[in-house]
Amino acid sequence: MSASPDREILNIDEAASLLGVSVKTFNKVLHSQNIPARKIGREWKFSRRALIDWVGAGRSMDFYRESSDTTRGPKETAASGGRRTAGWQIELD
Repeated sequence: MSASPDREILNIDEAASLLGVSVKTFNKVLHSQNIPARKIGREWKFSRRALIDWVGAGRSMDFYRESSDTTRGPKETAASGGRRTAGWQIELD
């Protein structure tokens, strides 16, 4: 199901389609990130503009920021279920 370009309020299927991800992936992000949404009854509702603004406000460096646990290396973090990039450090010039 794709989101109609004239609809301002989307259901979860339409919101996932707007972002180009599966509903399963979108649902994971919904529960782990601060996506702008409202739950009305049993259904989640999303503003098309708010979702677009939310994606636009994200920064890739936030994803790669070092985790607070620096005692484990990247391989140990990945093996224990954490992010593979958690122990990576990037030097900026």
